[in-house]
Amino acid sequence: MKIGIVCYPTYGGSGVVATELGKSLALNGHEVHFISYSLPVRLDFFSDKLFFHEVSVFDYPLFDHAPYETALTSKLVDVMRHEQLDLVHVHYAIPHASVAFMAREIVKSSGVYIPFITTLHGTDITLVGKNHSYEPVVTFAINESDGVTAVSADLKKNTFDHFDVHNEIEVIPNFVDLNRFSRKAKEHFRNAIAPAGEKLIVHTSNFRKVKRIDHVVQVFNEIRKTIPSKLLLIGDGPERTHIEEISRSLEACNDIRFLGKQDSIEEILSVADLFILPSASESFGLSALEAMACEVPVISSDAGGIPELNIHGITGFLSKVGDIADMAKNAVYILENEERHLQFRQNALNQARKFDLNQVVKLYEEYYLKIIAKSKKNK
Repeated sequence: MKIGIVCYPTYGGSGVVATELGKSLALNGHEVHFISYSLPVRLDFFSDKLFFHEVSVFDYPLFDHAPYETALTSKLVDVMRHEQLDLVHVHYAIPHASVAFMAREIVKSSGVYIPFITTLHGTDITLVGKNHSYEPVVTFAINESDGVTAVSADLKKNTFDHFDVHNEIEVIPNFVDLNRFSRKAKEHFRNAIAPAGEKLIVHTSNFRKVKRIDHVVQVFNEIRKTIPSKLLLIGDGPERTHIEEISRSLEACNDIRFLGKQDSIEEILSVADLFILPSASESFGLSALEAMACEVPVISSDAGGIPELNIHGITGFLSKVGDIADMAKNAVYILENEERHLQFRQNALNQARKFDLNQVVKLYEEYYLKIIAKSKKNK
């Protein structure tokens, strides 16, 4: 198949999933064309099956903000026509689903029908999409999609609950590359950070309010009262300054390290003992899955699709959003007993294997073929 993928090129979950999916499809022999305003961060190897088409937006005094949607549509039309795509797969509904609809209709006017699939990732539905200024367009574009997928059953339910959607939605979960995300021997790194044998607790995100990183720090502060520990914060974003201030107020600066954005997250996860994800909203919890693949138990909220991944009392524990005391209690329970900790680690890995990249890519391939066949029948 010749597949076009439209995504955001940044560190966000939707861009990561889209890029890793495209890379795997190329390895399986498909021709994959990425369309975005810059090279996706994880598009990090050469293949004669992978192509990147950059969307150029020109400045003009009339516009306060350059019309990216129009430029993206034009570029997508160009790629659809000249690369003779079989299918377009857009990740994140806003604005990609409406862009794909316009591009499909433009190409259709010349007698060629190229179907598009929209994958819903989370905040495009749970946060941004609910905004009244976006909702009519999001609803229309989802209903006009030839296929729709969601990364969790909870997100599917959320979509039907809050939008007038009558299209079918297929649940295809996020995935993890078990070759990359696996526990590796990095004891030298662990010894440098925790020379006295402290437990290493990790959180990774884009440092937005919804991630509740202040709760990560507060949970950690309770843990270290009982168990000597260090906290590693991976990522960056608008909440970082606020979190640094909280760390100083708790006099925890010596035990907290801000590592910023990291490309080799798996190396840090390889030395971690526990992962904390207290999000107020989370459609799936990709960062938790990557931790689990590295044998790291998860302490999380019960928000969104997280319970579909983190199994309470097996791979870690779930708590109500904002229940810092319960999260801290559960964390200590896992960490205070080595045998118990080892069992949680093994359980986490076993659960992560259910979301193996190769298995999930097959689901997408089957879905692509289904949508292509359906569109030919309905033309």
